[in-house]
Order: sequence, then C-alpha cells, then structure tokens
Amino acid sequence: MTGQPTTAIFGSYVLAEQDGRQVVLRDRWVITEGDRIAAIATGQPKADIVLDAPGRFVLPGLLNLHNHCFSEAVARTHTEDGAGRKSNGSIVYTVLLPLTKKGLDIFTADERMAVARMGVLQLLKGGATTVMEPFRNGLGEMFDAALEMGLRFYGAPYLFSTADARADASGQVAYRGDDGAADLEAWDALQARWDGAANGRIRLAMSPHATDTCGPDLLRACAARARALGVPLTTHLAQSQQEVDTIGRRHGGRSPAEYLDWLGVLGPDLLAAHCIASSDSDLALMAARGATVLNCPRVFARAGTTAAFGRFAEAGLRTAIGTDGYNMDLLGEVNAAAMISKIAAGRPDVAGAPELIGAVTRQAARAIGRDDLGVVAAGAKADLTVVDLTHPHLQPLHDPVRALVWLANRANIDGVMVDGRLLVQNGHYLAGDEQAITRAGTAAIEKLWALPEAQAAFNS
Repeated sequence: MTGQPTTAIFGSYVLAEQDGRQVVLRDRWVITEGDRIAAIATGQPKADIVLDAPGRFVLPGLLNLHNHCFSEAVARTHTEDGAGRKSNGSIVYTVLLPLTKKGLDIFTADERMAVARMGVLQLLKGGATTVMEPFRNGLGEMFDAALEMGLRFYGAPYLFSTADARADASGQVAYRGDDGAADLEAWDALQARWDGAANGRIRLAMSPHATDTCGPDLLRACAARARALGVPLTTHLAQSQQEVDTIGRRHGGRSPAEYLDWLGVLGPDLLAAHCIASSDSDLALMAARGATVLNCPRVFARAGTTAAFGRFAEAGLRTAIGTDGYNMDLLGEVNAAAMISKIAAGRPDVAGAPELIGAVTRQAARAIGRDDLGVVAAGAKADLTVVDLTHPHLQPLHDPVRALVWLANRANIDGVMVDGRLLVQNGHYLAGDEQAITRAGTAAIEKLWALPEAQAAFNS
C-alpha cells in the first residue's frame, strides 16, 4: 500500500474480464487505492472505507459518450408527442439550436452554472462516471460543474460554420452567419484552460456540430487540430433526412458520410452521433474507415424514428450508447437499445445483453483510446458504478447482466466512484444538496421557457 486512501466494495457480482472476455465473478471485493483499482480479492481486506452491502453488482464506471445537458433540458416535456416540430421532422432546427442560442444570450453566469450542475447531477445519479458532452461554447460552466462535482468529463464545445440554423414556418432550414474562425479560437482557449485539469479528469473533445452546420474548411481544420493534439473528434452525422438532403444539394449528391470521407474526416478517431439516416452503403463506408457510432435510441423513439443499435453493430461498426440528454438514464437507454434493435430486426438474438453492457464500458472506453477505463482490473482507473440488485423487480435473479439490460434503471444506481472518490452512495449525491441544485437549474430553464419565442417554438 502507498498510503493513499483505500476503499473496499463488496460485490455479490463483479463484472470483470478474463482473456479479453466479459465475465461475472461472484462474491468478490474490489479494492481501490487512490485513483486506481488495486485488486479484486475473495477475502475482506482492510481499507479506510468498507462498503459491504449484499446484492450489489459492481461494474466498471459507465461511459456515456453523447449527452446534451442544456439542450435537452430546454426541450423536456415540451417536444414529446410531436410538439414543436412545425413542418420539419427534427426539433434540432425548430427548438434546440434557436433556443439554446437564446438561452446563452439571457442567462447570467450563475444561471449557466445552475444548468450545468443540474445536468451533472442527473448524469451521476444515472450511473455515468465518464461523459462526453457537446454543448454551445458559451456554456463553459459545464467544465466548472464537472470539476466541482467529480465527473470524468470530455467537454466538446461546438464549432459552427453557422450557429444560427433554424426552421421557418414551412419547415425549411435557413443557415445564417459564419462563426468558424471565432469558434476555433474559442475552442483553443478552452483547451488551454481545461484540458488535463484535475489530474486528467477534465479533457476536451473536438466537436464540429454537424455536417450541415459546418463547411468543408471548418471540418478539415477541426480534424487536423484534433489529430495534432490527440483529442477525440465527434460530430452529428445523418441525424435527420433534412441533413442528408442538404448535404446532397451542396456537395454533388454526396451523403453526409461520403462528404466527411471526401474531406478526410471519416476515420478511426471519429465518433459519429446518431447516423439514423445513413444508408447501408454509408455504414459500410464508415465501418471500412473504422469510425464509431454513438447510438441514442430513446430521443428518436419519441418521434417515431428507429435508431437501432443492432443495425450499426451488425454493419461491423463499433457502437457505443449515449443518452443525448434525454432523461440521462444510461441503463434505461441500454434497455431501449435492446428493445428497438430486436423490433427493427424482427429477431430476438440481436443486440444481446453482454454486447450492450460492453457498449457503455469496454467498447466505449476503446472508442476514446482509454484502456484504463471501462474495466474492473488492477491498475485501471478507480471508476466504478454499483447497482443494487435487491429490488423486487430484479428478483429472483439468474443472470445479472440480463437483469441490467432488461429490468434495471437509474433508480437502482447505488454507488458511483470516479478516481477513487465516492460521489454517489445509497443512491444519493454526497457532495451537494440535490434539491437545491435541481431548483436552481429548473429556475434558469423556466426563465427561457417564459420567452415569447420559446412559447412560439414549443406550440408550433
């Protein structure tokens, strides 16, 4: 022992690896020392903190590689059941882009911080230890909140060629402005300020917003900068048919995937969010280039659109699962990925439970080049998610991995540890007043909701 703080957590079940394969160990102790996992043991060890509740499933800390704390808070309970879409199929252009831009114009620094804290609280209580968060670069308080509250955070400030894309009454999207140079400058400033903070817990990712809101020069520049710095590169890709049509008109009939490939952006470091309007040939191209798909099924299901994990995985693409900000219940999102994949394929044997849990642990970690995350093993980062399997809806229990996918949800998250620091215990955030955080964040969002332009967007 090195004299660093130690914690021992008993798992009736522990998700580990043997010979590169996912295995469930019974009745083990996971011992952390400082910010690393020290050992997995059979006998109870001595430690500064001992957590020995029965019926717990100790998992690698869950990774949520696509989430939007602010934009989905703006849309929540206003855009379900087809509301807010005008004649346009996507709320990206009718609600999310215009209202998040307006929100940053009117919020005070305290209000921005309140929104950020409320988002991080939801993420932690949903079981995530690592989050990649694309957001408008005016919300730099996301970094402050992640630093303060203990989350492992890949902040991904947006870059736009046009930050003011919005749909008119007919549903036609107009693209205004040219923000690329300013956004690159803002990204560089945030990278210099934050990348590597908190002993590497806070990092940056490069996030040109989407193929239709970023021109060729900006996309090339973003990819070059990300690759020079060795940071993750992420964007929205084929998230709507409108995007596909726009790219086809602008770029000689190319699809969004073909557009990125033409620019040299499509590669093994690209994390492409959604991809729901991609053709089979697009997916084959992406798989050949080694790209990763970030699948967020529930946010599309609310609009009657299928975003099937199984379709991407069966095309040979590494596929991770994110929440897109919608409810931020990562276990619930995994459950949706299972159900939607089976319905879409018409088969029960696609998107199995081990594969889906891998999509928020080991495979997600590999997608961002982190062999020290997404695994319970000596030497790995001490990031752990603990699930309470003693709830009646999880009993009787035969297969704990299937239980996670098919029966569990955020209410079963018992503990969350990041870098050896226990952030959630017995389902409660330990370092702040949950109700006060929620009240402050809600008040900020309701200030935006009260604006006439917000009411017009929601009621269109």
